[in-house]
Amino acid sequence: MDLPFETGRVRKPKYTNMTRLGWTLLAALPVALLVTAARQQPGTQRGAFAPGVLAITGVSLIPMTGDTLVPDATVLVRNGRIVAAGANVAVPAGARRIDGRGRYLIPGLADMHTHLYADDDRAPDSAAPAELGVILANGVTTARLMIGTPEHLKLRGDVAAGRIRGPQLWVASPQLAGRPDVNTLTVTNPEEARAAVRTAADAGYDFVKLTLFITRPVYDAVIEEAARRRIPVVGHVDPEVGVARALETGQQIEHLDSYFEAALADSAPSRTSVTQQFVFPARNWVSLDYIDDRKIAELGGATARARVWSSPTLNVFNVAFAARESDEAIRSRPDWNMMPPTVRDLYLRARERYWAPATAELRTEARRKRYVEVRNRLVKAIHDSGGRILAGSDTPEWFHAYGWGLHRELHALVQAGLTPYQALEAATRNPAEFLNQSGEWGTIEPGKRADLVLLEANPLADIRNTQRIEAVLVGGHWLDRAALARMIQDGATAIRGAAP
Repeated sequence: MDLPFETGRVRKPKYTNMTRLGWTLLAALPVALLVTAARQQPGTQRGAFAPGVLAITGVSLIPMTGDTLVPDATVLVRNGRIVAAGANVAVPAGARRIDGRGRYLIPGLADMHTHLYADDDRAPDSAAPAELGVILANGVTTARLMIGTPEHLKLRGDVAAGRIRGPQLWVASPQLAGRPDVNTLTVTNPEEARAAVRTAADAGYDFVKLTLFITRPVYDAVIEEAARRRIPVVGHVDPEVGVARALETGQQIEHLDSYFEAALADSAPSRTSVTQQFVFPARNWVSLDYIDDRKIAELGGATARARVWSSPTLNVFNVAFAARESDEAIRSRPDWNMMPPTVRDLYLRARERYWAPATAELRTEARRKRYVEVRNRLVKAIHDSGGRILAGSDTPEWFHAYGWGLHRELHALVQAGLTPYQALEAATRNPAEFLNQSGEWGTIEPGKRADLVLLEANPLADIRNTQRIEAVLVGGHWLDRAALARMIQDGATAIRGAAP
């Protein structure tokens, strides 16, 4: 959610702020859909392949080519790619056989919004490879890092070359924001905005990432320059810019930003609601009394018609700002031990401030339920209108570490009204389509990468079964339960060191 100023986080800069430049206004260009046309090239290889032949036999196959399950199937992998999948597949002599009876096989999962502790002062740079191992150990074989650093670009290359074992990486730029912050290209006028886009494109980032305090002139300049450089724009939508303008440009939208403001009734006494940093002041929660349900449906339809991809990051927002979890619930999560002690303390203090008794009369239980309801209904309206949903965890924010957070996001999508299959689409075939990688991964079919997750139970019956991981294949490399446990332990050690 990228809100360090509200948590009291102090982060070390890894990318210096842009120097303020003079005004240079260029003629406006038609930009609708130009940004969404800027996609990665098909066949882009971001991960290494394992040599050899491997067969998973007798498995219940969930290929994600349709809402179906193929019982007693065999998946044959050669040199990291699937060569056959289905019933009656012949297994060649000498192939390594994996008994999949009683197990379920799905494509590797994609987390389309995540960060690392090593991005800033929460963990050393040296921890980053182990962090990627933790993500992979949770069945996430593709990840999009959403506030980029030069270190991320090196990690992307190291994973692709096989020097690091981790998920395939797509990397967004340092954040473009209207105020200085961590890993920021500060953009306060159109010329700074254009220069920042050029900097991101020239450095080799996959996307331009927008965050907070973006004015409409700055936004328009970002969109125009990104269209020229054919680099997609992703991220936040400031209320000053608004959902309508973002849909017009085709920007990929994170967090359902500014949808609350757009859904306010015309009679609402204020146009400020609870997008991003505006969720913290308790007085803004009164706006939830003025949400117009008809506008929710209209926004869903408009998003679908604009063919804009939405990554709603439901779990972190719904849990952090509405659920009011107990300390026991937070400490019982397996990822609690992954958090650096300083981060635990920081978020515990931020949580205490957020839930202070003085705010209770405005942040009532009814309004907190309404907050979750509106976010869930927006996702369902977008999906039911034919819109495209991406699963993103926004971890490691607010007591949710990467890997585990994506599984909770899938559950949150089901709670919003999607079926388990539709939630899985948001973490498999949809990200592949968004990244123009449908020919490479996202479904279990011949020719695709052998990025696969073997589960103990059926996720189509209960989406929470995606957490019951028996093994992971990444580029055909087999990682059993013991190997996955070691990767998670190595990550915790690298992140936390000898701290308790």
